[in-house]
Amino acid sequence: MTTDPRDPDAASPQSAPAAVRFDGVGMRYGRGPEVLSDLSFELPSGSFHFLTGPSGAGKTSLLKLIYLAQRPSRGLISMFGRDSALIPRESLPDLRRRIGVVFQDFRLLQHLTVFDNVALPLRVAGQARASYADDVIDLLKWVGLGDRIDALPPTLSGGEQQRAAIARAVISKPELLIADEPTGNVDPEMANRLLRLLVELNRLGTTVLIASHDIGLVRSLGAPVLELADGKLIDDGRRAA
Repeated sequence: MTTDPRDPDAASPQSAPAAVRFDGVGMRYGRGPEVLSDLSFELPSGSFHFLTGPSGAGKTSLLKLIYLAQRPSRGLISMFGRDSALIPRESLPDLRRRIGVVFQDFRLLQHLTVFDNVALPLRVAGQARASYADDVIDLLKWVGLGDRIDALPPTLSGGEQQRAAIARAVISKPELLIADEPTGNVDPEMANRLLRLLVELNRLGTTVLIASHDIGLVRSLGAPVLELADGKLIDDGRRAA
């Protein structure tokens, strides 16, 4: 694959705030030891990064901090130029709608069809079905689910659920996309197709962060890499893989 993601240093105007900024961030669960320590980095608006590290390094915990599912135990996290600690609770849903997330456990709503799961972010935003139906169907065809539009999640394979979850995350063209092992359950051909989709989303202006242990995938784009080990950053993403 020869398509390159946007250069993070040239992706956005100088005046645009970073999509994500961490300054001296630490995180612990309850009273336990810190699972993340002294994290300082930023994701410039419109950039494309990978997040790597061995199992247990803290990748999923870091993603939880970014999509505001967890609060840091110390340090500063800024989202789109705003201190996340100062964002009122009632404003969090609006902020989260600016973020697309692909979870490892997919989190599809079991009682909704594939179509309705993918369309959910648009429905929540108040859009009428007629305004987005064609776009949802086209996207489902792109990810190989054109014949599963009316299926319920329990009838899907793991790879099909993963593709539906990715489609749901990108359908609203979010300002920030976070994907946790988005190609882990699909074959190499589909993994390449999904990666092209994320690259195209990035070209349209979305900041993208992909957590992956697939070194081949990471190296295929030559994008900057955040590397975690034992809850600490050993590479802050300022250079390409």
